[in-house]
Amino acid sequence: MAGDATGWFDDLYRDAAGDPGRIPWASQSVCPVVADYLAEHPGPGRAVVVGCGIGDDSEAVAAAGYDTIGFDVSAEAVEWCRRRFPRSTVDYRVADLLALPDDWLQRFELVVEVRTVQSLPPEIRPDVLAAVASLVAPGGRLLIVALARAEQVIPYGPPWAVSENELNLLVDSGLQVESFVTHSGGLWADFVGIYRR
Repeated sequence: MAGDATGWFDDLYRDAAGDPGRIPWASQSVCPVVADYLAEHPGPGRAVVVGCGIGDDSEAVAAAGYDTIGFDVSAEAVEWCRRRFPRSTVDYRVADLLALPDDWLQRFELVVEVRTVQSLPPEIRPDVLAAVASLVAPGGRLLIVALARAEQVIPYGPPWAVSENELNLLVDSGLQVESFVTHSGGLWADFVGIYRR
């Protein structure tokens, strides 16, 4: 995923100069949906966090007992994670979602994807969702959180909100819906899905 779709991530993290307040999605806390899931589904197992940002969700997944990889297309973000959590057990790596290492395919019992899909342009969404699904091991689960939009609403962004129909592409990629809900959060709502291979 090179070019305009992702090149700006490194610039954003670099320009933030260590200030999380300058990263729109960097809350410095675990996503509540992820925390709730981990409370009910602790490890062990292998896990991967897609688009790990500055690392809070990855750290929570590891603390829940999973052998965890957190990856981001931004080398700046990955270095930020390593500085924030110097004693972390998370394996932080730079990786491109659309050029994943072969040994990651269907490897993970838990895949966590929080609002990365919506940060990428809609024209590559089918490939992005297929790549996310490809990480899930047989019997494994994907937890996905995405800014919701109605089918009739034309996406604009970034972020480009995701429709329920688009998330059905995960089913086309070999996953089954275990649960799917809409969480309202004031001015916006998120789709929260758990899918299983």
